Amino acid sequence: MNNFEEILKQKPYILADGATGTNLFTMGLQTGDPPEPWNVYHVDRIRNLHQGFVDAGSDLFLTNSFGGTSYRLKLHKFEERVVELNREAANIARQVADNADRLVIVGGSMGPTGEMIEPHGLMTPRQATSAFREQAEGLAEGGIDVFWLETMYSIEELEAAVDALKGFGLPICATMSFDTAGKTMMGFTPTNLANRAIDLGLSGFGANCGVGASDLLATITDISRNVTEGTTVIAKANCGIPEYKDGAIVYSGTEAVMADYVRLALNSGARIVGGCCGTRFSHIAAMRKAMDEHQDGKPPKLEEVVSMVGEMTEGSKAVFSGGEHRPTKKRPSRRSKSFNK
Repeated sequence: MNNFEEILKQKPYILADGATGTNLFTMGLQTGDPPEPWNVYHVDRIRNLHQGFVDAGSDLFLTNSFGGTSYRLKLHKFEERVVELNREAANIARQVADNADRLVIVGGSMGPTGEMIEPHGLMTPRQATSAFREQAEGLAEGGIDVFWLETMYSIEELEAAVDALKGFGLPICATMSFDTAGKTMMGFTPTNLANRAIDLGLSGFGANCGVGASDLLATITDISRNVTEGTTVIAKANCGIPEYKDGAIVYSGTEAVMADYVRLALNSGARIVGGCCGTRFSHIAAMRKAMDEHQDGKPPKLEEVVSMVGEMTEGSKAVFSGGEHRPTKKRPSRRSKSFNK
């Protein structure tokens, strides 16, 4: 059995990792520089990034390969090293996971190409699929457990990526990024994703990045009301709202806020919960504790979300409140805490 399938069988809830970029900036990455070459030139720093999340309690973490397609890497003249950089990203992650004292999952991070597919742009679906397949070859060679498409905004690009991953024999998860209007940049809604995900054969799906935790919880609520029992819904929210202070981007989320976000996300139907931009090791440690101590409750009301993790934008409020909650998703029962070391 694949490791990802195994951990889904073992645990009722899974804690993912936090931010890659935010933490690499503290290790010396400069704004505008690509992090993927660090898989070759700064192996120890990437290993420390992954180890930090594992030590904080993550059950699953993502490789340093978000911008690993040729389209992204050519901006920095690394387009000829796609397979190498992705393979090494997976190799480093695999070593950290294999050395852990528990089952830890390696997700092969794959972000959007940065191009738009026709008719909105010049890239064809075939070109997109080819680019994602090249990246996937490196990640698969390096030993990932699951392909992890993230921060996607176009259903056409998501479909091209999924097409590229056929034949590798690995599960596929995908998260899209929704804005304050409750849609992706290309107008795709959480309900659209829930309805399309099964046809795409996704093992898990949901939302990441976007705005803050409150808005992402609106997205997860809408997805959850449109899925059936046994669906693995994913939530990876930003650590609060970004603010520009003293020449740097600072995220407002505290450890306490991110712990509350975990509780709300689980009650909103998520099974895999992690953080995105701004989420540091200390946040993940607090989220681990919250997940271990969580007792299942009813889906939260809007006032509860706002009071616990912050204000929600008007567009997300509409998404949160839209339609009746369909009692089709049965949440997994709470199991022994021995699974949550």
